[in-house]
Amino acid sequence: MLIYGGAPLLLLEFRLRGVMIGMLWGGALLAWFVTRGVQPAPHHVGQELRALFLRFLVLAPPIVVFAWWFWPESFLSLPRTHIRLWLLIMVLYPLLSVWPQEMLYRALLYVRYEPLFGRGVGFIAASAGAFGFAHVIFLNPIAVIMTAIGGFLFARDYARHRSLRLSCLEHSLYGCLIFTVGLGRFFYTGAAWHHH
Repeated sequence: MLIYGGAPLLLLEFRLRGVMIGMLWGGALLAWFVTRGVQPAPHHVGQELRALFLRFLVLAPPIVVFAWWFWPESFLSLPRTHIRLWLLIMVLYPLLSVWPQEMLYRALLYVRYEPLFGRGVGFIAASAGAFGFAHVIFLNPIAVIMTAIGGFLFARDYARHRSLRLSCLEHSLYGCLIFTVGLGRFFYTGAAWHHH
């Protein structure tokens, strides 16, 4: 409850980006330390990798259309107007943000809380719920809904292949797509925290 419920609420209270990154990485490194040596062995990685890319090819177009239809004014705004910042996000987001999130919301939940949730539907629901709730810090429902859906997808796939690398790759693909098509505005603390 402290990790998955308390941490986002604490961040909302203090609203400091440095604290957010520190808590995320601190939690992830602790998660890695606690679960090292007991992580399940990944399986069927080759076929899962193919399935992951096929799924992305199917799901990416609706996400692009969704962004273009509802927010045409910010569609592709980052690559169009701030190409260096966009390139920086494409490189740094998977490295600095995705791994610690997957470590906490997939790997740690899967291993440490198996007695509580199991490794099937319970784990998937807990992971999706906790992952969605973590994004209340952005103070908009779209961030919470999108990440709960993403969390469901990533957790369902992790429960099947148990590969943190594949989870990180999948998370990175959708995250980078979201920043590219202009939906990154819902995942920016600067705007949210400044106005509230």
